[in-house]
Amino acid sequence: MFFNSRQCNNIDSEELSEKIRSGKDFFLLDVRTPQEYDQQAIEGSHLIPLQELGSRLQELPKDKEIVVYCRVGNRSAYACADLSRRGYNVKNLEGGILLWNMAGNVSMTSAS
Repeated sequence: MFFNSRQCNNIDSEELSEKIRSGKDFFLLDVRTPQEYDQQAIEGSHLIPLQELGSRLQELPKDKEIVVYCRVGNRSAYACADLSRRGYNVKNLEGGILLWNMAGNVSMTSAS
């Protein structure tokens, strides 16, 4: 079952791709494990695994939008809801990196 929260606004792959192409100033947060991140990550993303998020909030900007992603969107939706409650401007990448890749963005992904 997938996590669902009304506190979490979604962004789809096309919208995120446009944000990246247009050079919008936002923070791209990957909440997967280091092993998942090492295999493939969206270029420019910052890794903070979900289980470490609460203790690493100081690494997140309060003054810009945060787009959160994971593998399929479940962990990132949870992170999104939590960060939203804490006052962050945050969106969840719908479908995670899997839908990102299916939308043809594979060439824009790479491990850092």
